[in-house]
Amino acid sequence: MFLLNPFWPFTALKVASLKTTSSLLLLLLIKSNLLRLKGGLIGGFVALTLISGLIVTSTVAGGAIYYVFRDQTKNNQDLEVSDDDDDVINAEAVTS
Repeated sequence: MFLLNPFWPFTALKVASLKTTSSLLLLLLIKSNLLRLKGGLIGGFVALTLISGLIVTSTVAGGAIYYVFRDQTKNNQDLEVSDDDDDVINAEAVTS
């Protein structure tokens, strides 16, 4: 037969408080891990955005430099060709 302990409310209170404390600590640990995961994802997204922006802007700048040099060499070639064509064209003055 069970003997009834007169201090059983205190024992039950100790067990309930221990369960509550462990549940609270587990909840805080899960929250901390989720915050760390969220911060890592946000940081990774920001880093990926910065790196891809750097790649895009450097590609655009490289393309612009290539276009300028190509256009400049084409103009230089046109000028060289027009200098050679001066001997071919003979203009005669019309006198009245």
